[in-house]
Amino acid sequence: MSLRPAPLTGIRVLDLTRVLAGPWCTQNLADLGAEVIKIERPGAGDDTRGWGPPYIKDAQGRDTTEAAYYASANRNKQSVALDISSKRGAELVRDLARQCDILVENFKVGGLRKYGLDYESIKAINPALIYCSITGFGQTGPYASRPGYDFMIQGMGGLMSITGERDDLPGGGPQKAGVAVADLMTGMYSTVGILAALHERSRSGLGQHIDMALLDCQVAMLANQNLNYMTTGTAPKRAGNAHQNLVPYQVFAAADGHLIVAVGNDTQFQAYCRVIDRPGLSDDPRFRTNSNRVINREVLVPMLAEAMKAQARDHWLQALESAGVPAGPINTIDQVYDNPQVRARDMMRTLPHAAAGQAPVGASPLRFSDSPVNYRHAAPLLGEHTEKVLRERLGLSDEEIREVTS
Repeated sequence: MSLRPAPLTGIRVLDLTRVLAGPWCTQNLADLGAEVIKIERPGAGDDTRGWGPPYIKDAQGRDTTEAAYYASANRNKQSVALDISSKRGAELVRDLARQCDILVENFKVGGLRKYGLDYESIKAINPALIYCSITGFGQTGPYASRPGYDFMIQGMGGLMSITGERDDLPGGGPQKAGVAVADLMTGMYSTVGILAALHERSRSGLGQHIDMALLDCQVAMLANQNLNYMTTGTAPKRAGNAHQNLVPYQVFAAADGHLIVAVGNDTQFQAYCRVIDRPGLSDDPRFRTNSNRVINREVLVPMLAEAMKAQARDHWLQALESAGVPAGPINTIDQVYDNPQVRARDMMRTLPHAAAGQAPVGASPLRFSDSPVNYRHAAPLLGEHTEKVLRERLGLSDEEIREVTS
């Protein structure tokens, strides 16, 4: 079957981001086929280049100088090392912006104005450009000038107040997520906003400024917990591995380990009770409906927990699957990548890498039938494409390139 080019083929992105939220966004765009030109500080580059160990390994199993953290968010990009604080460096970045469809940056509010790289300056030379700014708190409001980092945003934005075990249980207390979810969700929302602006540009012919804030995205992603608060006036509390609105929907201890049971409706609860040999529970008026199970959680859950101890984890997983009750193991990450479903979906790939030869990458979850995600190369070395981009995009001579890179 003849496949069409990746969805964003022909779109050019100027990437002035670093760390995670911005690079996650621009990696999405790169995966979708866009040409992404990442501007990095000469001699240092993106902060996360130094966030190791671990590092990408070469063919002999030796560490390169490329941090795995950086590699996780920068595949398919070209790295251009330019000093934007210099007059000539800023001028070259503006010249690149003239040729781009999208610019993504995560400098402090107003931080690019002194280089002539702020939205108004770039809009004057390329009114069709979509300019996305990612900051901790957005371009407006009393906190706009503050720096924002994922960990503090998870706390400030309410996520840690509902994540972790209850205070009255062992290990109770606020807990951050295991990955930087505020950064990642901001990168995803930014991708959505940029793609929407691209579609709008097809009608108006004009670009626009997209103002993205980690705190906004963190608050928005509280989803049902937001409405739990808004409809009751009471702030939700930490519930450990339990669910605020569904019962049973949590971790249970089996005879030899733990598993997740995720009952989403009353029919599933009836099937679950049959599997654990407690059919009478689903007929009990206190537990017949999910609403009643939530109200009577403290009575029901101990009975279920006691029943679950009777068999091994894998026995329950097989029996619950056969009965159509959602359940699953709690895998370590090595077990995740050994899972037959994850392997079948090809979620770990290897791509060419200038220092390692080949480097592993986590695959994009996007699946297109006819214009698939484009895997070209792993994260670039610092400045790997400087000469190529300056020569091919801006027409600089060898001497001009030496002047700006020396």
